[in-house]
Amino acid sequence: MRKLLPPGRPAPVRATGPFRTHGEARAGGRDEAGEAGQIMVLLIGYVLLTLLLVTVVAAAGSLYVGHKKLFSLADGAALAAADTFEVNGAEGAADPGTRLDSGAVRAAAQEYLAGQPIPEGLDAIALASASGAGDGRTAEVSLGAVVHPLFINFLVPDGISISVTSTARAKLLL
Repeated sequence: MRKLLPPGRPAPVRATGPFRTHGEARAGGRDEAGEAGQIMVLLIGYVLLTLLLVTVVAAAGSLYVGHKKLFSLADGAALAAADTFEVNGAEGAADPGTRLDSGAVRAAAQEYLAGQPIPEGLDAIALASASGAGDGRTAEVSLGAVVHPLFINFLVPDGISISVTSTARAKLLL
């Protein structure tokens, strides 16, 4: 049965589609209380994803910094080793050459490493190889170490092994 409206007053029109009013949405069977909190699940997911990304970037950054620290040590050791050259050439030669002995190169690299402090974040720094290259003028030093990355140390308790090689040339200037 329809209600009778007073004269001069139009009948209410029900909105359909996306233009329904708040009260009509409830009357249409949709309950807003049933959808409450759904954005919280999405927000928690994005926060966890962001934290995971930050952790991975920080761990990769600590590996990079560890590599650079080890490379700096290798550069210094190679430079110290290149300074152990002997003059090679005849007396009175216009351009005497230099000659590096592998034993002296290794000893100089070990001495250099013994005098340097161990950089933070690196463990088990070892001289893998140190030698004079085939040309007799280039000292080549290889170092190995273990890096313990930030935040994910519990995943790799033994650390991650890295190695670097650096070269330095001995040059005699007259």
